[in-house]
Amino acid sequence: MHCIRRPRVDRERRLANAGRQPGKRQRRTMTNQTKPRVTSLAPQFLVDDLKRSIAYYQRLGFSFGEPWGGFYAIGLLDGLELHLKEAPKNPAERLHRRENEHLDASAGVEGIEAFYERCVANGAKVLKPLKVTPWGTKDFYIEDPDGYIICFGGTAAG
Repeated sequence: MHCIRRPRVDRERRLANAGRQPGKRQRRTMTNQTKPRVTSLAPQFLVDDLKRSIAYYQRLGFSFGEPWGGFYAIGLLDGLELHLKEAPKNPAERLHRRENEHLDASAGVEGIEAFYERCVANGAKVLKPLKVTPWGTKDFYIEDPDGYIICFGGTAAG
């Protein structure tokens, strides 16, 4: 009787699969690979007037480069992005979101009180003033010129 020698690859595969239950998928681990990591997530707001919206968000502390093609701009604030696109939107959807306090974006802020004061001083339309939440943070809602509702929240100082 001849013993057929299997290639080394087959032996390594058998050893790797030892203890594996038949029909059950095994989870692969990332040993020598870089684990994927989301580095940004930004809302895109459709706006009626790009210049007006850029000016509004600049008053809140965002900085903008030159718009692309006159219809698209990205604002930056503390490493976060806000995308603005001049395009038609659905007024009925905007009204529904406002009437039901559906947020378009939510942002965490260190120094929430100072940021709230900046927003108020610079003319932000406050829908819900800064107050302590039942879970111990503070937040407030603003509405931008295009009807987008943004919640800013953070840990109360002190």
